[in-house]
Amino acid sequence: MDNKVFKILLVDDEPDILEFMEYNLKKENYNVVKANNGKEAISVAKKEHPDLILLDIMMPVMDGINACQQLRALPEFKNTLIAFLTARNEDYSQIAGFDSGADDYITKPIKPKVLVSRINALLRRARTEDKKEVERHNLLKIGDLTIDREQYMIHKAGEKIVLPRKEFELLSLLAGKPGKVFTRDEILDKVWGNDIVVGDRTIDVHIRKLREKLGDDCIKTVKGIGYKYDF
Repeated sequence: MDNKVFKILLVDDEPDILEFMEYNLKKENYNVVKANNGKEAISVAKKEHPDLILLDIMMPVMDGINACQQLRALPEFKNTLIAFLTARNEDYSQIAGFDSGADDYITKPIKPKVLVSRINALLRRARTEDKKEVERHNLLKIGDLTIDREQYMIHKAGEKIVLPRKEFELLSLLAGKPGKVFTRDEILDKVWGNDIVVGDRTIDVHIRKLREKLGDDCIKTVKGIGYKYDF
């Protein structure tokens, strides 16, 4: 793993268990925040935005299953790691846990080294998936056009085409959402930025150059509004 300090939210109604987990996770340089029940966990999660939430199931006020369901219903926690740490190891409890959206189910009692190992594995898996997602986003394929945003390279019908930086960024913006009409203001903001003053003529010149290199049929003018990428 890299040097990022991961934040873990521990949720349990037993203070001694919270203390035990907090002590062992802080020894591994994790940032730890705590909650005593599911309702409090949701509140703390909204404030702290943890990388991993470790939930007990049987708790007063709101149980872990309900808390997990409510967290998963919130867009900001759709992909947050959530694991249950509970003494209940019946099959139906595990099924309920996974059905509510949990990524893992850990039964206690558990040795500190095993707990840390499971958490490390969860975070490592999440980081691998995040990396793959970034790689997918960096390599964009639309029809016969391939845009490598990391290498600043494009290929069209197998032919490599070298573009200046602003032409590349303009093409990447338009092709990133095929069919979407980008207004001139959107293009100026996203490609040149609000603090750089350029006119509409600048956009027109860059569009003309892209059409010369890629063909006239890929970038369409939407009169009075802006441009879109079609294929």
